[in-house]
Amino acid sequence: MPDSSREVAYVAADMVVLTLRQGVLHVVLVRRAATTEHGKWALPGGFMKRGESAEETAYRELREEVGIKRSEVVLEQLKTYSLPSRDPRPHRVISVAWVVLGAHLPEVHAATDALEAQWVPVEEALEMPLAFDHAEILADGIERARSKLEYTRLATAFLDGEFTMSELRGVYEAVWGGTLEPANFHRKVLSVDGFVEGTGESRSGRGRPAKLYRAGSARTIYPPLTRASVRGDR
Repeated sequence: MPDSSREVAYVAADMVVLTLRQGVLHVVLVRRAATTEHGKWALPGGFMKRGESAEETAYRELREEVGIKRSEVVLEQLKTYSLPSRDPRPHRVISVAWVVLGAHLPEVHAATDALEAQWVPVEEALEMPLAFDHAEILADGIERARSKLEYTRLATAFLDGEFTMSELRGVYEAVWGGTLEPANFHRKVLSVDGFVEGTGESRSGRGRPAKLYRAGSARTIYPPLTRASVRGDR
């Protein structure tokens, strides 16, 4: 006998897409053209198609909705959002959310299902009335990025293949929202095996040439770079 309590649900992918622009952490927002929540700002995303995985849906929506290519980003699953009240449409919608990181991501352009798309400073986006439960997803995604900077080399995803220690510190300052003491940060980073490795090259600029580094082989870093420790609080 069929179970009348079962419910058919649609599955969507929503993305918190983060990059640095002029040293400030930004997120992509789109203004909805659809009837539901029309005109409201939202995270980019869309419904899963037949035969797709949730990850494939995320990559497709990035490309189709805002023009970001798979090769330009690192994608990490954030969380599943499934409260019945999260979407006002008559059918149930479950969202698999993702954090998406990239270095120097391009300008974004709205597809046919959005009125416009733009990069918005994270601190500004957090104050905006977003569609559905996207304000919660955004806050969760930013906190995930902030916390993962402490114990993984995720910060290097915001940078080109070769970078200076100052540029790496700039990522931490932008994502964490604060100023870090340069010498203490430098010492902490180099004390972690496999976090970064020197290229043997340097970049000229004002003052002394800056040594260049690349991401190391470690996926997790130990001891972690806690926010307090690199600020010199302990």
